[in-house]
Amino acid sequence: MQQIHILVVDDNEGDILLTREALDDAQFINKVSIANDGMEALRFLKKQVGGSGMPDLILLDINLPKMDGTELLGIIKADPDLRRIPVIMLTTSSAEKDILASYDNYANCYITKPVDLDRFMDVVRTIEDFWISIVKLPKPAH
Repeated sequence: MQQIHILVVDDNEGDILLTREALDDAQFINKVSIANDGMEALRFLKKQVGGSGMPDLILLDINLPKMDGTELLGIIKADPDLRRIPVIMLTTSSAEKDILASYDNYANCYITKPVDLDRFMDVVRTIEDFWISIVKLPKPAH
């Protein structure tokens, strides 16, 4: 089975645990890396450039300490070594300004996190199913 590496960038431990649980339940073999803020995620990504640890997909929250998700998204999409990684905004915000800012910075999609536990798990499983079994992802740049 194909190994898929997902970087989850979120500062909410509960959401991280639920996301991991939903990904672990799936039929795909996943490597999940976690960054708790935008700066940590950027350091992680820069360290992976040219190596084998580059994620295939990023799940990015907007409301993060140190550097918010929209700013990080802009940096990722402006960097030739990172821009091809699909970035899914997965956040509690449903504000139109956040949606527009995300798409203006080339987010691949924007999903508002459901507050219901079962619905949240379904959303993560659906993301995984669509982005891993249906979508053809580019191979990470090495």
